[in-house]
Amino acid sequence: MSRRVQVAGVGMVPFTKPGKNEPYDVMGEAATRAALADAGIGYELVQQAYVGYVYGDSTSGQRALYRVGMTGIPVVNVNNNCATGSSALWLARQAVESGAVECALAVGFEEMRPGALGAVWPDRPAPTERFHEVFHELHGDAEGVPGAAQLFGGAGIEYIEKYGADPAFFARIGVKSRKHAANNPYAVFRAPVTEQEILDSPQLIGPVTRLQACPPTCGAGAAIVCSEDFARRHGLRTDVAIKAQAMSSDFPDTFDKKSMIEVVGAGLTRSAASQVYEAAGVDPRDIKVVELHDCFTVNEAITYEALGLCDEGGAEKFVNDADNTYGGQVVVNPSGGLMSKGHPLGATGLAQCAELVWQLRGEADKRQVDGVNLALQHNLGLGGVGVVTLYEKVS
Repeated sequence: MSRRVQVAGVGMVPFTKPGKNEPYDVMGEAATRAALADAGIGYELVQQAYVGYVYGDSTSGQRALYRVGMTGIPVVNVNNNCATGSSALWLARQAVESGAVECALAVGFEEMRPGALGAVWPDRPAPTERFHEVFHELHGDAEGVPGAAQLFGGAGIEYIEKYGADPAFFARIGVKSRKHAANNPYAVFRAPVTEQEILDSPQLIGPVTRLQACPPTCGAGAAIVCSEDFARRHGLRTDVAIKAQAMSSDFPDTFDKKSMIEVVGAGLTRSAASQVYEAAGVDPRDIKVVELHDCFTVNEAITYEALGLCDEGGAEKFVNDADNTYGGQVVVNPSGGLMSKGHPLGATGLAQCAELVWQLRGEADKRQVDGVNLALQHNLGLGGVGVVTLYEKVS
């Protein structure tokens, strides 16, 4: 990185179930205003904006930001599946780091419909067609099972067969997520749930039950990033910075290995994470707090290993030893994660950013993790993209 990029302000709105939300432009405005207020600047100082959403018409970003101000700045609309929010942040960080601008805004929102995700344009080739071809080659047809559940369910089946894991350990991840979400006023599902309740919920496929799949929700998040010089000139806080960040897409072996674990993003996660650790000179096991992409409990388990938080095949022991929660090696998803907080696609990456910035500042209230100097974010989108971001507390 050529110069330090500060995270000067973050903001989000409480996530809600579809039908109980404000319109996308209202949510986007609210998250943006919250980030500006947190930073202590006006919108007129923002020089570029990157706006992420998946389910929306072109230039929805302008629609939302015009409610905040009309200053003539470039507004770039971003769509990178479930990693859309962190892709917007990646672009904003690049703009500041390169010197193209001194201050940029990343905002993401999503106004989702109830039910499983589905294709909006079924009259043309599906972007994830190759991913599903591997599933069908390995598992045949899974009629009636949502597409994403097929892919992550297939990964769960492979994990159990490969490592001899007890499927119940995936459910224990869901129990942990709800415990964390109980302290998060932004989360949708805050009531505790037992391991047995998770296991007894309707089966989707393999080890995946309904309570092990993240719900569609609506929401918005935003972040203001700027140069250190800009922050100091305007009297902004400089206590949180992006130490390293990487984005990766898939490699040939995503499909060639005929592995559902690879198909759902383990390889590109390893690639992005290794780039971040090398750039930052950091050992992943020294990180105390992580927000990762737990769209299914299966994916949280796979991602522990892909991020290097535990050894390959070690996720079950990691969970059973409570090394993924308070008092253990690392607190994973103190927000409750996608499983409990909800997953409004375009907002998720920026909500993760907000949580980690609050953790580094010591502002996470009952969710606060002790001794946080580094915080790691992982955001995944099938199709595919993985974004890994390492934040640091700056003294």
